[in-house]
Amino acid sequence: MSAVRIGIVGIGGRMGQALAREVSNTAGAELAGGTERAGSPHIGKDVGALIGIGETGIKVTDDAAKLFANIDAVIDFTVPEALPHHAALAAQCRAAYIVGTTGLAPEHFEALKKASHHCAIVQGYNMSLGVNLMAGLVRQVAAALDESWDIEIVEMHHRMKVDAPSGTAILFGEAAAAGRGVPLEKVADRGRDGITGARKPGNIGFAALRGGNVVGEHTVIFAADHERIELSHKATDRGLFARGAVRAAIWAKGKQPGLYRMADVLGFGGL
Repeated sequence: MSAVRIGIVGIGGRMGQALAREVSNTAGAELAGGTERAGSPHIGKDVGALIGIGETGIKVTDDAAKLFANIDAVIDFTVPEALPHHAALAAQCRAAYIVGTTGLAPEHFEALKKASHHCAIVQGYNMSLGVNLMAGLVRQVAAALDESWDIEIVEMHHRMKVDAPSGTAILFGEAAAAGRGVPLEKVADRGRDGITGARKPGNIGFAALRGGNVVGEHTVIFAADHERIELSHKATDRGLFARGAVRAAIWAKGKQPGLYRMADVLGFGGL
């Protein structure tokens, strides 16, 4: 079987470079191109030289349409504003589209849904095996406990992260809400300040911490009178997100059009 030709949008950023290195180090995957925004100092650089693997003859470009037209899969960890355009290109070119961007709003999910009628899309708030396994466990625990158990989600990331709560925290919140059979938006409590009154039974609380160079730490707390259950995941290297994304890109090649989750890629659908 030929290698899966993978392109990276936003290849010049920290995550973009980590993704490109992971592609180049993965059997069955081929780094086939990368883009950056117009005006980026990385435009015209060799993608191999950019990530420290030597010259490849492939240059960084600002032409996303050309990238999507010449690869099997594109991985996108950029910004929400770019997603509708990239999703439309994936649909037009029938390229698999792997989305790890966080901070998505309803209009972004609508763009993904529309594009998924024409291509395979894997959208994940977090691409790591451990996080997705923990999400399945959170759902099971939430389903087993009644509303006398309060659910709180605490996350910490580096000082440069621009969205809160993190996509992974939302993933855990969605898992907990699904376990209780309610939509997350009906029970999410994303901020407390001042005189808030007593905690509302059944709510799922979020707390976001920012500081240092923390890659990502998440704890889901189930708290009842006299006892507490805590499930935690700590990431120490963003390379683990890159490994999951590349795995998703290889998995998505040849899949029927549709909107998939990392649980599908990892085989955790039954959790």
